Amino acid sequence: MNFMKIDFEKIFIETEALMRGHFILSSGKHSDTYFQCAKVLQYPKYLNLFAQELYKKFENLNFDKVISPAIGGIVLGTEVGRRFDKRTIFCERESGKMSLRRGFSIERGEKILIIEDVLSTGGSIQEVIKLINSIGGEVVGIGVIVDRSLMPIHLHENFQSLCKLKAQIFEKENIPNSLRNIAPIKPGTNKK
Repeated sequence: MNFMKIDFEKIFIETEALMRGHFILSSGKHSDTYFQCAKVLQYPKYLNLFAQELYKKFENLNFDKVISPAIGGIVLGTEVGRRFDKRTIFCERESGKMSLRRGFSIERGEKILIIEDVLSTGGSIQEVIKLINSIGGEVVGIGVIVDRSLMPIHLHENFQSLCKLKAQIFEKENIPNSLRNIAPIKPGTNKK
């Protein structure tokens, strides 16, 4: 598949990864769309495609490990790490705080590539950056499949996304009338 001709939205709709309705995001904000990356990544051809395209974006980058926040980025991060032949780890929330568990570690001075499925508000990625910095690691790049943020979010000078999807994101107090009569669904894994 030629990257320039990839119709991401069509792929996401066909795999039911892109949903329309009333959703509560892991940030607690509300949206009229939700992107469930796991639905598209269950198909090896798309997992391979997205991992290969992220590989191309970072192929000249010098780094030691790939890290992904649980749970959304794990499958993709592992596949990207495999392509680079780099160790791949993930972090997860413990008592509401992003942490390394399961024997995973980052050494002081290690160069880390963050791979995540979707960027909405940037909260999870910012937590991963904070974790890496607190240990003494160095973030050298961030890659995502979908940037669905409403306004530019500066996370890192080497931020790469494969596509940008428009979605409306609202504070709980500012939900539009078009969504008020639709029961909200909280499909994310983080409970606030």
